[in-house]
Amino acid sequence: MEAASSDHIVRSFDVELQRLSDTVVRAGGLVEAQLNDAMQALIRRDSTQAAEVVAGDARVDALEQDIHDHAVRLLALRQPVGEDLRAIVGALKIAGDLERIGDYAANVAKRAVVVNQAPPVRAVTAVPRMARLAQEIVNDVLDAYVERDVDRAIAVWRRDEEVDELHTSLFRELVTYMMEDPRNITPCTHLMFIAKNIERIGDHATNIAEIIYYLVQGRPLKDSRPKGAQGLGDLPPPTGGGET
Repeated sequence: MEAASSDHIVRSFDVELQRLSDTVVRAGGLVEAQLNDAMQALIRRDSTQAAEVVAGDARVDALEQDIHDHAVRLLALRQPVGEDLRAIVGALKIAGDLERIGDYAANVAKRAVVVNQAPPVRAVTAVPRMARLAQEIVNDVLDAYVERDVDRAIAVWRRDEEVDELHTSLFRELVTYMMEDPRNITPCTHLMFIAKNIERIGDHATNIAEIIYYLVQGRPLKDSRPKGAQGLGDLPPPTGGGET
């Protein structure tokens, strides 16, 4: 009877861990959709869609809270160790990064509303290239989390440098447009913030990649994080859950 009871407890805990992981993946899918919709709102100059993205950020926040509550309950009731402990703590950390990605997607949408009110700027076509790369990275890191694929996580970790380089290139392009015509200053400034938000999304995807490495290997990734050219367009990140 004791063995049967022990097996039941183990199976029950495994189910709880899987449910926690599934919620993380659901949050990841939601932030992917948020980023995609924010960029579509910018490309199509659709401020209604942008407003929907901003409103949808509350769903990401709610999922993060669910993950937090579930993880804390498992830590308190199960007192896990080893791989199980890493899985729970990792889910907590990844949920925080996903929540920040959701915030940045909402910030992109807020800026898109302003940009949509100004005449079209050529650089708007360059921003989606950077966003597509960020979306690919987020998608790949979520797949790496589901599969516990260290090699894929490291590939994401390395690709963040591409996002940084695109950000630097776009910053220079925007400065050129502003110098050519002062009327471009306002929309280009907002595009700079949008580009910076996308660059931050890449940083958080890289954070998740490092967490996956720790989950699987049981030790932190020691290599120095690859970064592209820095110092251009270093706009401040949003605080308190988003920009105004």
